[in-house]
Amino acid sequence: MGKSLWTDTVTLPERETLRGDVKTEVLIIGGGICGILCACLLKKAGVDCLLVEGDRIAGGITGNTTAKVTSQHGLVYDRMLHTLGQERTRLYLEANEKALEKYRELCAGIPCDWEEQTAFVYSRQDGEKIRREVEAVNALGFPAEFVSGLPLPFPVEGAIAFPRQAQFHPLKFVEGIIRDLPIYEHTFVENIEGHTAVTSHGKIQADQFIVATHFPFINRHGSYFLKLYQQRSYVLALEQAARLEGMYIDEAQGGLSFRSYGELLLLGGGGHRTGKKGGGFAELEAYAAELYPQAKVKYRWAAQDCMSLDGIPYIGRYSAGMKNLFTATGFQKWGMTTSMVAAMLLCDLVRGRDNDWAEVFSPSRSMVRPQLFVNVWEAVTNLLTPSLKRCPHMGCVLKWNAQEHTWDCPCHGSRFERDGELIDNPAKRGCKCLGNDAGQCKE
Repeated sequence: MGKSLWTDTVTLPERETLRGDVKTEVLIIGGGICGILCACLLKKAGVDCLLVEGDRIAGGITGNTTAKVTSQHGLVYDRMLHTLGQERTRLYLEANEKALEKYRELCAGIPCDWEEQTAFVYSRQDGEKIRREVEAVNALGFPAEFVSGLPLPFPVEGAIAFPRQAQFHPLKFVEGIIRDLPIYEHTFVENIEGHTAVTSHGKIQADQFIVATHFPFINRHGSYFLKLYQQRSYVLALEQAARLEGMYIDEAQGGLSFRSYGELLLLGGGGHRTGKKGGGFAELEAYAAELYPQAKVKYRWAAQDCMSLDGIPYIGRYSAGMKNLFTATGFQKWGMTTSMVAAMLLCDLVRGRDNDWAEVFSPSRSMVRPQLFVNVWEAVTNLLTPSLKRCPHMGCVLKWNAQEHTWDCPCHGSRFERDGELIDNPAKRGCKCLGNDAGQCKE
């Protein structure tokens, strides 16, 4: 697959492994940008905390994002007004706008290529849908506008423009905020027992825990194996393509996204549910050849995103009965902004403070959504499929991803190298049934 633009231009310094038994007030599990921001804000608030990462920090989705920081998350606000009502929808928008403000504050002191940009959602077929979204966002007090023409290589029926959004280099940002944070790498948390996290090299006692592992890894609480599924998305960084001002995404499923970084154009698309067939790099490269025939591909990479049942992330108590365990997941392809929302919200919750956003993002909200039945159907039909190549997470049949040369789980999104080495969670270990010990698919 190759390195992303971000991972090829920044190498983060390595941190030591945590060995032996220690105590802390808050333990953060997971070293992506969400966990790192949690550690940053908690430390600024004077809270004793530690962050542990099983591999390298920012080594997963954080290094493979398109790095847009925006409260514009597709055409979501018109739908939310009908399903959540005015007040909760306003709080969702407010949370993301506050996250933008916090990024501005932090990035003011970090050379991370922060650029204020207008974010656009365009439609190639339905301008009326765009107009309804503009009306919905304006009703929430936000100055979005309808735009009829865009500098894209095809005509559109209209777009909604969100002013004062941003883009940046995510690893330059991470490099700038981790210097004084208590971070340990290659420290894999195997389980949490009461107030103790069991790691590969010792035990960590903590009053409270934040699970920021992309997909929550504790199956017996929270029903995240039913509430989440994962999607792949693909990005090309093109040389010799026209630079675009602004950030652009298609409202239609399977559409394209655009943003520039320096002289490179980042073209995204080809997405599909993990473990299912989709366009992938082949589709995206065909679009690039059609739209930018003179361009050359300098980088190509893919990312994986957790998708919730109702399009809203899960941020808060891991489950209703877990008083000392918190999580943040289901970021719906908008992990840069939502990670900051999560850090701000969880920083309040672990300190026992009220937060107006808590109910909107609560992981304990109703699961009765159409996507739940899709997830159940996928799991049941997959579990009944005869095969020895099964995911060690919950036993689903693995599917071969011919474009990326990986084994992928269509139920929950775990991914493995050809030889069974783990790439993406929620599985905790590699898959032995893909290696020399075929048939022994156990963690």
